[in-house]
Amino acid sequence: MKLENDILTIGSIALDTIETKEGVRENILGGSASYFSIAASYFRKVNVLGVVGNDFPKIYWDLYKQFQINTEEIEIKNGPTFRWGGKYSDDYDTRETLFTELGVFENYSPIVNKSVQNSKFIFLGNIHPDMQMSVINKASNEQIIILDTMNLWIDISLDSLKNVIKKTDIFLLNDEEAFLLTDTKNIEDAALILSKMGPDIIIIKKGSLGSYILDINNNIKMNVPAFAIDNVIDTTGAGDSFAGGFVGCLNNYNIVDSVIAGSAIASFTVSAFGVEGLLNITKSEIDSRINHIKMKLKD
Repeated sequence: MKLENDILTIGSIALDTIETKEGVRENILGGSASYFSIAASYFRKVNVLGVVGNDFPKIYWDLYKQFQINTEEIEIKNGPTFRWGGKYSDDYDTRETLFTELGVFENYSPIVNKSVQNSKFIFLGNIHPDMQMSVINKASNEQIIILDTMNLWIDISLDSLKNVIKKTDIFLLNDEEAFLLTDTKNIEDAALILSKMGPDIIIIKKGSLGSYILDINNNIKMNVPAFAIDNVIDTTGAGDSFAGGFVGCLNNYNIVDSVIAGSAIASFTVSAFGVEGLLNITKSEIDSRINHIKMKLKD
């Protein structure tokens, strides 16, 4: 089977209520699949696997269409769309979950059709490992699997998660998750331990401090800086946007440049509520931030 250079992602699609020192937004587009697909669409065509309720607003369908995101594999079920509410501390270091209403996402079981099996890159958002594995089981050896996860699955589904990690090519996670999985507080040690679980490439996200790359096959061990934002509005979805920029560039860029692109895209996300910061950026603005990070890397 000839693979297209497209991306398939599976993840949550949500209506978020977010409270920060800058204000409150209710029922705005959220979920890992939303942030990822919009960010990645600046570089590559994206196909989304997911589920929404019959209350999902038309304005957000139109938004996906605006970014030429393939929504044919998003199921519409009777019931409410997944909703999440969060409140951030003034320094954004802590986030309190106000409510989680899974709605139709609670019993979602992805249907992987042949159309999405043609994608070269598969990004598994931070959903339950069993759901991630159901997609991996339909994938071919030629497809590149990129994995994200979250603390919850490390705590309650560790064995299932480890089975997914074994079948992953690139593992993308934040430093807190890496430390929890490896029982160490050293980034380089954590990356090495994770690489021995299966993936050839480990990317550990460090928020405003950038990210750490371990690429076993190319002997790359390095830190990549973030793009500094003076006025942070909302950090929701920054990691998913990073992943979108990263995976979106994998076909044409090397690993380091793909990470830099991810960092650049994520910097737009945190400058507004929800996905707003991703909606009206130009290629020249993205390139400018990519070049800025490259200059910092040389310092």
